[in-house]
Amino acid sequence: MLGTPESVDQRRKVVAWSLIFFCLISIVACVSYFFTGKIDQSTLESGAAGVNNWLGKVGAVLAEYFILRGFGIFGFVPLLYGLAWGFVLLEDEERFYTFLKRLFKYAVFLTFFGSTFFSFIEILSHSRTFDLGGGFGYAANTWMASYVSTVGTAFILLFILILFVVINFNAELKASRLINSLKNTKLTNIKVPTKGKAKEKSNQPVQEQQVKDKPNPPKESQPPVVYTPPKTEVQQEIKFEEKPAPKEPSLGEEIAFEVVETTKKSKKKTPPPADLELTIVETEQDKPIDSSHKSYEKLGQDNVGKVVGSDVVEKIVPQEDQEVANADEIFEPEDFDPRLELSDYQIPPYELLEDHGAGRDRVVSYEELQANKNKIVKTLEDYGIKIVDIQATIGPTVTLYEIVPAPGVRISKIKNLEDDIALSLAALGIRIIAPIPGKGTIGIEVPNSKSEVVSLRSVLTTEKFFNTKANLPIAIGRTISNQVFIADLNKMPHLLIAGATGQGKSVGLNTIIASLLYKKHPAEIKFVLIDPKKVEMSLYTSLSDHFLAMLPSQEEPIITDVREAVNVLKSLCIEMDNRYDLLKKARVRNLQEYNNKFTSRKLNPRKGHHFLPYIVLVIDELADMMMTAGKEVEMPIARLAQLARAVGIHLVVATQRPSVNVITGIIKANFPARMSYRVISKVDSRTILDANGADQLIGRGDLLLSTGSDLIRIQNAFIDTPEVERVVNHIADQRGFTEPYFLPELPSEDGGGNDEDEDFERDSRFEEAARLIVKYQIGSASLIQRKMKLGYNRAGRIIDQLERAKIVGPHSGSKARDVLVTDEAELERYLSSL
Repeated sequence: MLGTPESVDQRRKVVAWSLIFFCLISIVACVSYFFTGKIDQSTLESGAAGVNNWLGKVGAVLAEYFILRGFGIFGFVPLLYGLAWGFVLLEDEERFYTFLKRLFKYAVFLTFFGSTFFSFIEILSHSRTFDLGGGFGYAANTWMASYVSTVGTAFILLFILILFVVINFNAELKASRLINSLKNTKLTNIKVPTKGKAKEKSNQPVQEQQVKDKPNPPKESQPPVVYTPPKTEVQQEIKFEEKPAPKEPSLGEEIAFEVVETTKKSKKKTPPPADLELTIVETEQDKPIDSSHKSYEKLGQDNVGKVVGSDVVEKIVPQEDQEVANADEIFEPEDFDPRLELSDYQIPPYELLEDHGAGRDRVVSYEELQANKNKIVKTLEDYGIKIVDIQATIGPTVTLYEIVPAPGVRISKIKNLEDDIALSLAALGIRIIAPIPGKGTIGIEVPNSKSEVVSLRSVLTTEKFFNTKANLPIAIGRTISNQVFIADLNKMPHLLIAGATGQGKSVGLNTIIASLLYKKHPAEIKFVLIDPKKVEMSLYTSLSDHFLAMLPSQEEPIITDVREAVNVLKSLCIEMDNRYDLLKKARVRNLQEYNNKFTSRKLNPRKGHHFLPYIVLVIDELADMMMTAGKEVEMPIARLAQLARAVGIHLVVATQRPSVNVITGIIKANFPARMSYRVISKVDSRTILDANGADQLIGRGDLLLSTGSDLIRIQNAFIDTPEVERVVNHIADQRGFTEPYFLPELPSEDGGGNDEDEDFERDSRFEEAARLIVKYQIGSASLIQRKMKLGYNRAGRIIDQLERAKIVGPHSGSKARDVLVTDEAELERYLSSL
């Protein structure tokens, strides 16, 4: 058992102060060693009683083990590192934990290598004391010298130092670097033969060459071009020979080109293609934070008000309309905490998720980048399109090549070459963005030969997700520039998803749900899950008492039957209308304002007000429902999409077939945010996105997100089925609510009661149910079901009879009915009079 948070905090402080105390006395003892160590050493060896160390015999022993027998002066390193840990434990700040964890390897290396190196110096200087390197360093040098002598020991130490620098600082120690830095990386000069004697200008760059009959030299800002004088028999030809590139791309390093001049007779005036330097753009990635489980437990616990007792509610002084406490009242109640009922709830630890190789090096080689660049430039130049600049941005699945065409080139001409570029690259999924919004460039997206798996853990554990201010944040994945993409479902406000079978659509839905599970408390959000395929959403069944909303008559928390789905959609419409009534009474415009007003105790619960959680409706396959129910499904979905945003009801609707008979105009018009995985045809792409491109995706989570006029290409974060099971099981093992969040019951289709209702024939257990309701002061059919072990239909009839008997109030949406009888004595008098 971990114990209460208070006991854990006390243990942490005790460990912190103990560590600080031990490190401080050890440091003082070690400092004293350099003044009294020789005398104390002989005293300890002889067993005499007195020592001169500032901390006595204990100090002398500590100093001997840390300095003389340990690491010499480098014995201070672990002591200072331990002292720092003590102060960090007291502060309990995550950023300090992360910093010290990064310093650990440096502290270890400095201690062991420094001790060994200084002992090597002492041995070379024939020193009789080993205060600098200590016993460890002397033993290490003696062991190495016994095998490779003193010279070999020096080489081993140098090798270890170089290896540490290369591994930890990603240094590249190449002899060619020194040679290349001395060379001029610009183009070398050329010789231009003319009739008669040619003038050689060996020290001038090619841009400054003067050619006979040439009116003006080319500008330095433009790439070198070949000028052919008119009516001459000799024509110059410039050949570009690219030097062998290093195996790995070095960012910021220029590629040197050599110009070789030849002469030949030719009648054609087609200049050779200009070889461009490829610039590799390195973007700042959102890297996962190395955080402990303890910090994860704090996540999502901010901005929570303090909890107060139930007696505070009694002191609220309601008004007629706004129900705000009287301004003259001195009493100021503390804020209501919606998490009070499940105050011990903990979000799942991120260790339940797999990293799937997160943080590994890029899988795109320098050779692949150069080869793709050359093919793109060659294909464009074959069609007479000149390029003046090209750069590459490497993403997890796709590399974006941004090109700048020469002046006068029409963008539509490049756009029409999409298939030709795909043919030259022999790649699936080429997409041209002409132009890139906000830039004066044209983008060509080329799939990488090896794609990188973007794990959900690597996305959720980034600082961007930790610090997001979104009300309903969903971590979709990483963009082409390797930036984590976090969307706010509250602002979308609904999401329409399409994608062919096996392209990652179901994984995307799991990503959305998991993001919200990791960010929200069960009191703050509820899911309504509709799964006509019956297998995709079954993993979330055990969350019925935590995160799921359902009808009282619903047998399973996950809706798989289309008829039940229609009833749930209609019930959500009733829930929406009820919430709008509450917002009207509270005189607010949206759910955030209403909940803020309720938590600040400005709305009276006795007037029907209560905290409203977000409701997210997830439909896994809309096409099946539209084929079966048609208008019965389309109309409530359209109504919810039009009106439900303000009251916190949001829709996530997915389909395999984005055809016009599934995504109808009335549905499509109310889903401004759309996400598409790979689809079969351009028609499907235009149906879901109003643009081409979805048919050219490469699958396996590659998607396009449209939030307006722009299309964003994202690699969807991956979460596997075992990961979902672990997350769900962690939540289900915790204490949940006493009952699910029930949606409003649908009114009877016949519109009236039967003869039995008219005669008011009471159930045989009517009085028992009345006593139960009055005792608990909860007018709920589900309470009668649980306590009296009755079926739903019979419990519903009894609650209707209690309403006619004026024991409970009328139906009021998702919350329990008001109990009109206050105590059991009054109830008994009332029952005797019936």
